[in-house]
Parts: sequence; structure tokens; C-alpha cells
Amino acid sequence: MARDESAQQNRAPLTEEQAERLLAHMNEVIRAGEEMRKLRTEVIKALARLGWTQDRIARLTEMSQPAVSKQMAKHKQGAPPPSMELSLDQHDSPWLEGRLWGLAEEIAEARGDESARCARYVNALTRGKKRFTPQNVDELRRLVEEDLRQHRAELPSGYRGAYDQISRGLDVPSGATVNGTASGGTAPASARRALARQIQRAHLQDGP
Repeated sequence: MARDESAQQNRAPLTEEQAERLLAHMNEVIRAGEEMRKLRTEVIKALARLGWTQDRIARLTEMSQPAVSKQMAKHKQGAPPPSMELSLDQHDSPWLEGRLWGLAEEIAEARGDESARCARYVNALTRGKKRFTPQNVDELRRLVEEDLRQHRAELPSGYRGAYDQISRGLDVPSGATVNGTASGGTAPASARRALARQIQRAHLQDGP
């Protein structure tokens, strides 16, 4: 029963508060490069598909209503590819790696005193000093698991549940990447990884 409830929660669309935090973060770093700009466009398309109004999206993205309307009009022209899903419960490798990244960031910030084993690794990933190779992902998994074991009393129980889901998915991934693009979607692996990172953090911040 608990597993069914967890799966149902993971498939639920983002709440407005979660979307606001997600988009606020993107607004802060939007000047960092075109990839984040494209990622924000994917989020806007996904929210529109969920029935969000242009005014609501414009308010959260800090864009003008005409700018949002223009993006949505482009999306409706012809037969565009499907936009990315915002559900946490997806199983391709880049999505799972992004969830692991987001979990590790939450652990590092929750400790605050840099006692988290994964803190330095998270910093290296964020700064681009490490890439998401299979070896680096395995190392990050090991560090996260150590932190969850050593700081079990201080960390929310939802962190362990998230890690167990991520770990099972990474052990038997249902999707691969081809030329940097996640199977089952048109977004680059790096974009899916970045989006999963933020959505995982939003869910953990709202967890018990």
C-alpha cells in the first residue's frame, strides 16, 4: 500500500509552489546559457499541456504574457514533438541521474556544516568539473548512501525512500541515450538531467 501511495504521488503534476520554485531557480540562471533557456521553454510547454493559463505561467516565469503566448503559439503550429513530462516517476538514465544529483544537493544543504560526504562531489558536478559518466554516477551513489546511513537521524525519511527508487532504476534502467538524447523524448540528456534535478529537490522540500 505504501509503495502504491508513493508511486501515485510521484506521478502527480507539480503544485504551483513547486513550479514557482523550479522556475524561480531557472530565472536566476537563465543568462548562463541557451540550454537553460530551452529547458524553461520545455517546462512552459508542459505546464500549458496540463492546462495552466498563460497569465499564470507568465507570472511564475516572470515573462510578459505576450512572450508566453508567442511560445505557446509556436508549440501549436504544425505537429510539434511532445514536450517533456514533469512527473518525477520516469525511468531513463539521464532522468534518474538528475534525481540523484538533486537528492545529493539536498543532503549537502541539509547538513550545512560540510560534513556530508557527497558535498564536494555535488560542487564538482555543479561547476562542471565532473561529468555524468557511469563511474562518476556510481561514486555519487556510494557517497549518498554513506550520508544516508551516517546521518539517518538528522535527515528526513523521504530522502531514503527517494534514494531507493533512484537506485533501483539505475540498476535496471528502462531507457538509454543515443547521441546525447534521451530515448522516449526529444530533449537532450543534459536538459532532462537538469530538470529532474530541480523537480526532485521540489518534491523533497515538500516531503514529510
